[in-house]
Amino acid sequence: MPSLLRNARWLAAILVVPIVAVAQAPRDSVAPASVERPTAAPSAKPAAQPAPARPWYDRISLRGYAQLRYNRLLETNPSLNCSQCDRSIGNNGGIFLRRGRLVISGDVHPRVSIYIQPDYGTDAAGSLHYLQLRDAYFDLSLDTKKEHRLRIGQSKVPFGFENLQSSQNRLPLDRNDALNSAVPNERDMGVFYYWASTKARQRFKILVDSGFKGTGDYGVFGLGVMNGQTANRPEANNSLHTVMRLSYPWRLANGQFVEAGISGYNGRFVLPAKSANVRSLPEYQDDRVAVSFTWYAQPFGVVAEYNWGKGPEFVSGTRSIDDRSLQGGFVQAMYRWRTHGQVIQPFARLHSYHGGKKVEQDARHYEVHEAEAGVEWLPFSNFELTAQYTSSDRVFEDAATIGNHQKGRFLRLQAQINY
Repeated sequence: MPSLLRNARWLAAILVVPIVAVAQAPRDSVAPASVERPTAAPSAKPAAQPAPARPWYDRISLRGYAQLRYNRLLETNPSLNCSQCDRSIGNNGGIFLRRGRLVISGDVHPRVSIYIQPDYGTDAAGSLHYLQLRDAYFDLSLDTKKEHRLRIGQSKVPFGFENLQSSQNRLPLDRNDALNSAVPNERDMGVFYYWASTKARQRFKILVDSGFKGTGDYGVFGLGVMNGQTANRPEANNSLHTVMRLSYPWRLANGQFVEAGISGYNGRFVLPAKSANVRSLPEYQDDRVAVSFTWYAQPFGVVAEYNWGKGPEFVSGTRSIDDRSLQGGFVQAMYRWRTHGQVIQPFARLHSYHGGKKVEQDARHYEVHEAEAGVEWLPFSNFELTAQYTSSDRVFEDAATIGNHQKGRFLRLQAQINY
Protein backbone atom coordinates (compact mmCIF):
# COMPACT_ATOMS: atom_id res chain seq x y z
CA MET A 1 0.00 0.00 0.00
CA PRO A 2 2.67 2.65 0.85
CA SER A 3 4.58 2.00 -2.36
CA LEU A 4 1.37 2.38 -4.37
CA LEU A 5 0.55 5.67 -2.69
CA ARG A 6 4.05 7.07 -3.28
CA ASN A 7 3.77 6.69 -7.03
CA ALA A 8 3.33 10.35 -7.93
CA ARG A 9 3.17 9.70 -11.66
CA TRP A 10 0.19 7.39 -11.21
CA LEU A 11 -1.53 10.00 -9.05
CA ALA A 12 -0.95 12.70 -11.65
CA ALA A 13 -2.38 10.49 -14.39
CA ILE A 14 -5.53 9.81 -12.37
CA LEU A 15 -6.13 13.51 -11.78
CA VAL A 16 -5.22 14.76 -15.24
CA VAL A 17 -7.16 12.30 -17.41
CA PRO A 18 -10.64 13.36 -16.18
CA ILE A 19 -9.71 17.03 -16.63
CA VAL A 20 -8.60 16.43 -20.22
CA ALA A 21 -11.83 14.55 -20.83
CA VAL A 22 -13.83 17.52 -19.61
CA ALA A 23 -11.91 19.88 -21.87
CA GLN A 24 -12.67 17.69 -24.90
CA ALA A 25 -16.33 17.06 -24.04
CA PRO A 26 -19.07 18.96 -25.88
CA ARG A 27 -20.35 21.99 -24.04
CA ASP A 28 -24.03 21.20 -24.41
CA SER A 29 -25.45 18.32 -22.42
CA VAL A 30 -27.25 15.58 -24.36
CA ALA A 31 -30.48 14.01 -23.18
CA PRO A 32 -30.24 10.24 -22.49
CA ALA A 33 -31.33 8.11 -25.43
CA SER A 34 -33.84 6.26 -23.28
CA VAL A 35 -35.90 9.42 -22.70
CA GLU A 36 -38.57 9.93 -25.33
CA ARG A 37 -39.24 13.50 -26.42
CA PRO A 38 -42.91 14.07 -27.38
CA THR A 39 -43.50 15.97 -30.60
CA ALA A 40 -44.95 19.39 -29.92
CA ALA A 41 -48.49 19.85 -31.20
CA PRO A 42 -49.07 22.75 -33.59
CA SER A 43 -50.15 25.83 -31.72
CA ALA A 44 -50.65 29.44 -32.49
CA LYS A 45 -49.40 30.43 -29.05
CA PRO A 46 -45.72 31.36 -28.73
CA ALA A 47 -43.52 28.94 -26.79
CA ALA A 48 -43.21 29.71 -23.09
CA GLN A 49 -40.00 31.49 -22.16
CA PRO A 50 -37.71 29.62 -19.73
CA ALA A 51 -37.59 30.98 -16.21
CA PRO A 52 -34.56 33.19 -15.58
CA ALA A 53 -31.70 31.45 -13.80
CA ARG A 54 -31.53 32.10 -10.08
CA PRO A 55 -28.43 34.07 -9.01
CA TRP A 56 -25.80 31.94 -7.28
CA TYR A 57 -26.36 33.56 -3.86
CA ASP A 58 -29.98 32.38 -3.90
CA ARG A 59 -28.71 28.79 -4.15
CA ILE A 60 -26.69 28.98 -0.90
CA SER A 61 -28.14 27.21 2.15
CA LEU A 62 -27.44 27.51 5.87
CA ARG A 63 -27.72 24.64 8.34
CA GLY A 64 -25.89 23.28 11.35
CA TYR A 65 -26.03 21.71 14.78
CA ALA A 66 -24.82 22.19 18.35
CA GLN A 67 -23.93 19.68 21.06
CA LEU A 68 -23.99 20.38 24.81
CA ARG A 69 -22.59 17.78 27.22
CA TYR A 70 -22.13 16.84 30.83
CA ASN A 71 -19.79 13.90 31.52
CA ARG A 72 -19.45 13.57 35.29
CA LEU A 73 -22.47 11.59 36.45
CA LEU A 74 -21.55 8.47 38.46
CA GLU A 75 -17.86 9.34 37.94
CA THR A 76 -15.36 7.03 39.71
CA ASN A 77 -12.01 8.63 38.75
CA PRO A 78 -11.69 12.38 38.03
CA SER A 79 -8.06 11.85 36.88
CA LEU A 80 -9.26 9.92 33.84
CA ASN A 81 -9.38 12.23 30.81
CA CYS A 82 -9.01 12.26 27.04
CA SER A 83 -7.24 15.20 25.40
CA GLN A 84 -8.06 14.20 21.82
CA CYS A 85 -11.77 13.52 22.38
CA ASP A 86 -13.86 15.49 24.91
CA ARG A 87 -11.76 17.84 27.05
CA SER A 88 -14.52 18.23 29.63
CA ILE A 89 -14.10 14.60 30.74
CA GLY A 90 -12.59 14.36 34.24
CA ASN A 91 -11.38 16.89 36.78
CA ASN A 92 -12.82 20.43 36.48
CA GLY A 93 -15.12 19.38 33.63
CA GLY A 94 -18.53 21.02 33.66
CA ILE A 95 -21.34 21.66 31.19
CA PHE A 96 -19.57 21.92 27.86
CA LEU A 97 -20.37 23.13 24.35
CA ARG A 98 -18.67 20.27 22.49
CA ARG A 99 -19.53 21.50 18.99
CA GLY A 100 -21.30 24.43 17.40
CA ARG A 101 -21.36 24.19 13.63
CA LEU A 102 -22.76 26.38 10.87
CA VAL A 103 -22.58 24.98 7.33
CA ILE A 104 -22.67 27.32 4.34
CA SER A 105 -23.08 25.28 1.16
CA GLY A 106 -24.60 25.30 -2.31
CA ASP A 107 -24.11 25.01 -6.07
CA VAL A 108 -22.72 28.25 -7.43
CA HIS A 109 -22.49 26.75 -10.92
CA PRO A 110 -23.74 23.50 -12.52
CA ARG A 111 -20.19 22.18 -12.13
CA VAL A 112 -19.05 23.94 -8.94
CA SER A 113 -20.30 23.62 -5.36
CA ILE A 114 -18.96 25.20 -2.16
CA TYR A 115 -18.87 23.98 1.45
CA ILE A 116 -17.71 26.17 4.35
CA GLN A 117 -18.09 25.06 7.97
CA PRO A 118 -16.85 27.06 10.96
CA ASP A 119 -17.15 25.79 14.54
CA TYR A 120 -17.95 28.20 17.36
CA GLY A 121 -17.41 25.57 20.08
CA THR A 122 -13.59 25.39 19.96
CA ASP A 123 -11.05 26.42 22.59
CA ALA A 124 -7.75 28.30 22.33
CA ALA A 125 -5.23 29.76 24.79
CA GLY A 126 -7.21 28.41 27.73
CA SER A 127 -10.47 30.08 26.70
CA LEU A 128 -13.61 28.72 25.03
CA HIS A 129 -15.98 29.48 22.16
CA TYR A 130 -13.58 30.69 19.53
CA LEU A 131 -14.64 30.56 15.90
CA GLN A 132 -12.44 28.07 14.03
CA LEU A 133 -12.50 26.85 10.45
CA ARG A 134 -13.38 23.18 9.97
CA ASP A 135 -14.11 22.89 6.25
CA ALA A 136 -13.50 25.24 3.37
CA TYR A 137 -13.50 23.53 -0.01
CA PHE A 138 -15.14 23.49 -3.41
CA ASP A 139 -16.08 20.52 -5.58
CA LEU A 140 -15.38 20.75 -9.30
CA SER A 141 -17.44 18.24 -11.29
CA LEU A 142 -15.51 16.85 -14.23
CA ASP A 143 -18.55 15.51 -16.11
CA THR A 144 -22.24 16.36 -16.44
CA LYS A 145 -23.29 13.35 -14.32
CA LYS A 146 -20.98 14.50 -11.51
CA GLU A 147 -19.51 11.02 -11.23
CA HIS A 148 -15.94 12.41 -11.41
CA ARG A 149 -14.98 15.38 -9.27
CA LEU A 150 -12.10 17.19 -7.63
CA ARG A 151 -12.34 18.48 -4.06
CA ILE A 152 -9.93 21.34 -3.38
CA GLY A 153 -9.32 22.98 0.01
CA GLN A 154 -9.55 21.89 3.65
CA SER A 155 -11.83 18.88 3.95
CA LYS A 156 -12.07 15.45 5.53
CA VAL A 157 -9.33 13.03 4.57
CA PRO A 158 -10.78 9.85 2.98
CA PHE A 159 -9.47 7.40 5.56
CA GLY A 160 -11.75 4.91 7.34
CA PHE A 161 -15.50 5.01 7.93
CA GLU A 162 -16.12 6.61 11.33
CA ASN A 163 -13.68 9.45 10.57
CA LEU A 164 -15.85 10.40 7.58
CA GLN A 165 -19.13 10.00 9.46
CA SER A 166 -20.40 13.35 10.73
CA SER A 167 -20.48 13.86 14.49
CA GLN A 168 -24.07 14.94 13.90
CA ASN A 169 -24.90 11.36 12.84
CA ARG A 170 -22.50 9.23 14.91
CA LEU A 171 -24.04 7.27 17.82
CA PRO A 172 -21.09 7.14 20.32
CA LEU A 173 -20.24 10.58 21.68
CA ASP A 174 -16.61 10.49 20.52
CA ARG A 175 -14.71 8.82 17.69
CA ASN A 176 -12.60 5.81 18.57
CA ASP A 177 -8.95 6.48 19.45
CA ALA A 178 -7.52 3.93 17.01
CA LEU A 179 -8.56 5.44 13.68
CA ASN A 180 -9.02 9.04 14.80
CA SER A 181 -5.39 9.19 15.93
CA ALA A 182 -4.50 8.86 12.23
CA VAL A 183 -6.11 12.19 11.28
CA PRO A 184 -7.11 14.21 14.37
CA ASN A 185 -9.98 16.56 13.50
CA GLU A 186 -10.38 14.31 10.42
CA ARG A 187 -9.30 17.09 8.04
CA ASP A 188 -6.35 18.47 6.12
CA MET A 189 -5.55 20.86 3.29
CA GLY A 190 -5.32 19.03 -0.01
CA VAL A 191 -6.65 18.04 -3.42
CA PHE A 192 -8.77 14.89 -3.67
CA TYR A 193 -10.23 13.07 -6.66
CA TYR A 194 -13.50 11.16 -6.11
CA TRP A 195 -15.36 8.80 -8.41
CA ALA A 196 -18.72 7.12 -7.85
CA SER A 197 -21.38 5.86 -10.24
CA THR A 198 -24.79 7.56 -10.22
CA LYS A 199 -26.28 4.50 -8.49
CA ALA A 200 -23.64 4.53 -5.75
CA ARG A 201 -24.09 8.28 -5.19
CA GLN A 202 -27.84 7.77 -4.77
CA ARG A 203 -27.18 5.07 -2.17
CA PHE A 204 -24.72 7.26 -0.24
CA LYS A 205 -27.44 9.93 -0.11
CA ILE A 206 -30.11 7.46 1.07
CA LEU A 207 -27.85 6.24 3.88
CA VAL A 208 -27.67 9.76 5.31
CA ASP A 209 -31.16 11.09 4.55
CA SER A 210 -32.85 7.95 5.94
CA GLY A 211 -31.16 8.26 9.32
CA PHE A 212 -29.06 5.10 8.80
CA LYS A 213 -25.89 6.97 9.91
CA GLY A 214 -23.97 6.90 6.62
CA THR A 215 -20.84 8.90 5.83
CA GLY A 216 -22.18 10.85 2.87
CA ASP A 217 -20.65 10.81 -0.59
CA TYR A 218 -16.87 10.39 -0.43
CA GLY A 219 -16.88 8.37 -3.62
CA VAL A 220 -16.48 4.69 -4.32
CA PHE A 221 -12.85 5.51 -5.12
CA GLY A 222 -10.90 8.38 -3.61
CA LEU A 223 -7.33 9.47 -4.18
CA GLY A 224 -5.54 12.60 -3.03
CA VAL A 225 -2.58 14.54 -1.75
CA MET A 226 -2.52 16.65 1.43
CA ASN A 227 -0.10 18.56 3.60
CA GLY A 228 -0.20 15.87 6.28
CA GLN A 229 -0.01 18.08 9.38
CA THR A 230 -3.82 17.85 9.97
CA ALA A 231 -6.40 20.65 10.01
CA ASN A 232 -5.53 24.29 10.66
CA ARG A 233 -1.80 23.59 10.95
CA PRO A 234 0.78 24.96 8.49
CA GLU A 235 2.86 22.59 6.40
CA ALA A 236 6.08 21.75 8.25
CA ASN A 237 8.21 19.97 5.66
CA ASN A 238 8.72 19.68 1.90
CA SER A 239 6.77 16.47 1.29
CA LEU A 240 3.08 15.72 0.89
CA HIS A 241 1.03 12.84 2.25
CA THR A 242 -0.87 10.65 -0.22
CA VAL A 243 -4.13 8.82 0.57
CA MET A 244 -6.38 6.33 -1.20
CA ARG A 245 -9.77 4.80 -0.31
CA LEU A 246 -12.07 2.24 -1.93
CA SER A 247 -15.55 1.67 -0.46
CA TYR A 248 -18.82 0.42 -1.95
CA PRO A 249 -22.42 0.34 -0.62
CA TRP A 250 -24.31 -2.81 -1.65
CA ARG A 251 -28.08 -3.12 -1.47
CA LEU A 252 -29.12 -6.71 -0.79
CA ALA A 253 -32.26 -8.40 -2.11
CA ASN A 254 -34.08 -7.79 1.19
CA GLY A 255 -33.33 -4.04 1.03
CA GLN A 256 -30.51 -4.21 3.61
CA PHE A 257 -27.51 -1.95 2.97
CA VAL A 258 -23.96 -3.23 3.51
CA GLU A 259 -20.75 -1.27 2.94
CA ALA A 260 -17.14 -2.47 2.96
CA GLY A 261 -13.97 -0.52 2.36
CA ILE A 262 -10.20 -0.34 2.54
CA SER A 263 -8.07 2.80 2.83
CA GLY A 264 -4.50 3.86 3.46
CA TYR A 265 -2.10 6.78 3.48
CA ASN A 266 1.59 7.50 3.85
CA GLY A 267 3.91 10.47 4.33
CA ARG A 268 6.42 12.17 6.61
CA PHE A 269 5.18 13.94 9.76
CA VAL A 270 6.78 16.71 11.86
CA LEU A 271 5.87 16.74 15.55
CA PRO A 272 4.05 19.93 16.62
CA ALA A 273 4.90 19.65 20.36
CA LYS A 274 7.86 17.97 22.07
CA SER A 275 9.76 18.39 25.34
CA ALA A 276 13.29 19.79 25.31
CA ASN A 277 14.72 16.84 27.28
CA VAL A 278 13.32 14.17 24.91
CA ARG A 279 15.33 12.78 21.99
CA SER A 280 13.46 13.18 18.71
CA LEU A 281 13.91 13.16 14.94
CA PRO A 282 13.26 16.02 12.48
CA GLU A 283 10.35 14.03 10.98
CA TYR A 284 8.73 10.61 11.22
CA GLN A 285 7.28 7.97 8.94
CA ASP A 286 3.46 8.15 9.02
CA ASP A 287 1.81 5.15 7.33
CA ARG A 288 -1.52 3.38 7.88
CA VAL A 289 -3.90 0.87 6.31
CA ALA A 290 -7.51 0.43 7.51
CA VAL A 291 -10.37 -1.96 6.74
CA SER A 292 -14.01 -1.11 7.43
CA PHE A 293 -17.33 -2.98 7.39
CA THR A 294 -20.82 -1.60 8.02
CA TRP A 295 -24.11 -3.50 8.21
CA TYR A 296 -26.55 -0.61 8.45
CA ALA A 297 -29.19 -0.75 11.18
CA GLN A 298 -32.40 -1.99 9.51
CA PRO A 299 -33.26 -2.44 12.34
CA PHE A 300 -30.13 -4.24 13.68
CA GLY A 301 -26.67 -3.18 12.52
CA VAL A 302 -22.94 -3.63 13.07
CA VAL A 303 -19.90 -1.42 12.36
CA ALA A 304 -16.32 -2.66 12.63
CA GLU A 305 -12.97 -1.06 11.74
CA TYR A 306 -9.32 -1.84 12.32
CA ASN A 307 -6.09 -0.17 11.28
CA TRP A 308 -2.37 -0.94 11.31
CA GLY A 309 0.57 1.34 10.69
CA LYS A 310 3.67 3.11 11.85
CA GLY A 311 4.18 6.53 13.42
CA PRO A 312 5.92 8.56 16.12
CA GLU A 313 5.47 7.38 19.71
CA PHE A 314 6.98 8.33 23.07
CA VAL A 315 9.11 5.58 24.64
CA SER A 316 9.39 6.00 28.40
CA GLY A 317 12.36 3.65 28.86
CA THR A 318 14.64 5.74 26.62
CA ARG A 319 12.83 9.10 26.96
CA SER A 320 12.78 9.32 23.19
CA ILE A 321 10.24 9.58 20.38
CA ASP A 322 10.70 6.75 17.90
CA ASP A 323 9.03 5.39 14.79
CA ARG A 324 6.98 2.48 16.12
CA SER A 325 4.22 0.19 14.93
CA LEU A 326 0.63 0.84 16.03
CA GLN A 327 -2.73 -0.86 15.74
CA GLY A 328 -6.29 -0.73 16.98
CA GLY A 329 -9.95 -0.62 16.08
CA PHE A 330 -13.52 -1.08 17.28
CA VAL A 331 -16.69 -3.09 16.86
CA GLN A 332 -20.12 -1.58 17.45
CA ALA A 333 -23.64 -3.01 17.50
CA MET A 334 -26.80 -0.90 17.28
CA TYR A 335 -30.56 -1.17 16.85
CA ARG A 336 -32.92 1.34 15.19
CA TRP A 337 -36.47 1.42 16.55
CA ARG A 338 -39.12 3.77 15.12
CA THR A 339 -42.31 4.36 17.10
CA HIS A 340 -44.95 7.12 16.99
CA GLY A 341 -42.75 9.37 14.86
CA GLN A 342 -39.79 9.01 17.21
CA VAL A 343 -36.51 7.13 16.76
CA ILE A 344 -34.74 5.26 19.58
CA GLN A 345 -31.31 3.78 18.89
CA PRO A 346 -29.47 1.78 21.59
CA PHE A 347 -25.83 0.96 20.87
CA ALA A 348 -22.73 -0.66 22.38
CA ARG A 349 -19.08 -0.36 21.34
CA LEU A 350 -15.76 -1.96 22.28
CA HIS A 351 -12.54 -0.35 21.12
CA SER A 352 -8.81 -0.57 21.77
CA TYR A 353 -5.64 1.16 20.60
CA HIS A 354 -1.92 0.70 21.12
CA GLY A 355 0.37 3.39 19.71
CA GLY A 356 1.26 7.05 19.71
CA LYS A 357 -0.83 10.15 19.05
CA LYS A 358 1.26 12.29 16.76
CA VAL A 359 -0.33 15.70 17.41
CA GLU A 360 -0.17 15.47 21.22
CA GLN A 361 2.77 16.41 23.45
CA ASP A 362 5.77 14.14 22.76
CA ALA A 363 3.56 11.93 20.53
CA ARG A 364 2.05 10.45 23.70
CA HIS A 365 2.10 6.69 24.11
CA TYR A 366 -1.41 5.21 24.50
CA GLU A 367 -2.87 1.87 25.51
CA VAL A 368 -6.65 2.12 25.43
CA HIS A 369 -9.33 -0.45 26.28
CA GLU A 370 -12.82 1.00 26.45
CA ALA A 371 -16.41 -0.24 26.55
CA GLU A 372 -19.40 2.01 25.94
CA ALA A 373 -23.16 1.49 25.93
CA GLY A 374 -25.87 4.07 25.38
CA VAL A 375 -29.08 5.12 23.71
CA GLU A 376 -29.95 7.98 21.36
CA TRP A 377 -33.51 9.35 21.42
CA LEU A 378 -34.92 11.56 18.64
CA PRO A 379 -38.39 12.80 19.66
CA PHE A 380 -38.35 15.00 16.54
CA SER A 381 -35.82 15.87 13.86
CA ASN A 382 -34.46 19.06 15.48
CA PHE A 383 -33.56 17.56 18.85
CA GLU A 384 -31.61 14.50 20.03
CA LEU A 385 -30.76 13.32 23.53
CA THR A 386 -28.02 10.72 24.12
CA ALA A 387 -27.03 8.96 27.33
CA GLN A 388 -23.83 6.88 27.31
CA TYR A 389 -22.11 4.90 30.07
CA THR A 390 -18.35 4.45 29.61
CA SER A 391 -15.89 2.08 31.26
CA SER A 392 -12.33 3.07 30.40
CA ASP A 393 -8.81 1.73 31.01
CA ARG A 394 -6.13 4.09 29.64
CA VAL A 395 -2.37 4.39 29.76
CA PHE A 396 -1.13 7.71 28.36
CA GLU A 397 2.46 8.82 28.81
CA ASP A 398 4.67 11.70 27.74
CA ALA A 399 7.87 13.05 29.29
CA ALA A 400 5.95 14.63 32.20
CA THR A 401 3.49 11.78 32.88
CA ILE A 402 5.48 8.53 32.76
CA GLY A 403 3.53 5.69 34.40
CA ASN A 404 0.16 7.42 34.01
CA HIS A 405 -2.43 4.61 34.08
CA GLN A 406 -6.05 5.53 34.78
CA LYS A 407 -9.22 3.45 35.08
CA GLY A 408 -12.73 4.74 35.59
CA ARG A 409 -16.42 4.76 34.73
CA PHE A 410 -18.82 7.62 34.14
CA LEU A 411 -22.23 8.45 32.68
CA ARG A 412 -22.41 11.06 29.92
CA LEU A 413 -25.35 13.12 28.64
CA GLN A 414 -25.57 15.07 25.40
CA ALA A 415 -28.29 17.32 23.98
CA GLN A 416 -28.01 17.97 20.24
CA ILE A 417 -29.95 20.69 18.42
CA ASN A 418 -30.20 20.43 14.63
CA TYR A 419 -31.04 23.57 12.68
